[in-house]
Amino acid sequence: MSAIDKALPYDACEPTPGRLPMLGLLALACGAFITVLTECIVAGLLPAMSRDLGLSEALVGQLTTVYALGSLLTAIPMVKLTSHLPRRPLLLAAILGFALVNSVMAWTDAYVLMLVSRFLGGVAAGLLWALLAGYASRMVAPQLQGRAIAVAMLGTPLAMSIGIPAGTWLSQLIGWRWVFGLMSLLSVALAGWSRAALPPVPGVPPQQSGTLRDVLARPGLVAVYAVMLLAVLAHNVLYTYIAPFVVLSGSQAMLDRLLLLFGVSSVVSIAITGALIDRWMRALIVLGMALFLLAAVVMALWPSSQAVLVTAVAVWGLGFGGAATLIQTAVARRSGEQQDLGQSLVVVGWNLAIAGGGVVGGVMLKLANAAMLPWALVALLAVTLWVAVPAKKAWA
Repeated sequence: MSAIDKALPYDACEPTPGRLPMLGLLALACGAFITVLTECIVAGLLPAMSRDLGLSEALVGQLTTVYALGSLLTAIPMVKLTSHLPRRPLLLAAILGFALVNSVMAWTDAYVLMLVSRFLGGVAAGLLWALLAGYASRMVAPQLQGRAIAVAMLGTPLAMSIGIPAGTWLSQLIGWRWVFGLMSLLSVALAGWSRAALPPVPGVPPQQSGTLRDVLARPGLVAVYAVMLLAVLAHNVLYTYIAPFVVLSGSQAMLDRLLLLFGVSSVVSIAITGALIDRWMRALIVLGMALFLLAAVVMALWPSSQAVLVTAVAVWGLGFGGAATLIQTAVARRSGEQQDLGQSLVVVGWNLAIAGGGVVGGVMLKLANAAMLPWALVALLAVTLWVAVPAKKAWA
């Protein structure tokens, strides 16, 4: 920890008015990229890992489950314990945590050790996500906070649309262990870049540290969290089980291209959100959820149409792609000095909604069929809009 990190008072990071510190924000975006890639890459490597380790695909799949549990169970306690510490060393520790976790995955054959390392990776991810939006917002003037968070969030759709397919392709050329090894090397390089590009940001003085009750009591925040839970739950009900749904229209052979289309439209959504968020945040969240609802309705009504599916996936990405940026910006603005604690609730809620989407979608598949999945989205998103539209203070 450097002397300057210790000496600066809270919010002493002085932003440059009128422009974005792109090198630092892109370092944060790369942090998001590494986090999502580390969490989700197992899905692309599942058959190869199962074969080489002599484990069932279900057991290998638990490596993703324990990662999510690590974030879910530790995000809030970690933020509470570290709230007084300078932000930059914490962020670097989280990034180097991914280097360690991926290094273990690259060389060990012990399943239990893999589970432990993946849980620790989830701990690092929970800490990084809790820090990311607050860090980005403190690097810029208030009128640029939304755009800064949008840049920092670019790594998420890029990891889903490019990073995971690229990792799967690389595993076929050099083996899945080398994929984890390369992610470890990228994490080390990113730690060096982040140390050079990110300004020191201090922690919260003890007298300003708050509680979860303080955060939830702030005007508008409960509505923001409710919109997040409902929208992310709706997204994951279908996204988790997109493979059986696309079979209804005979589109299973183009699943990879559909996911790429979703990723590209999500990037477009984030770009639009970043350009307009500081003036039109409430309009953007309402429009985004309305587009998401429209996509769900047409998929529910015409599940066997490939043309409808392709169009709906693009609209789905446009509607949902900017949601994380909008939610994290709203939390950053509304939670004041407790930004990191507010963001830790986002981490917990987001992971709960991911798990809930898997459970709800799985139950629907078992009791009915894949054609019913979009109807769950229609119901959830109608409630989402019912919460979002009147909540003016949430998106101010």
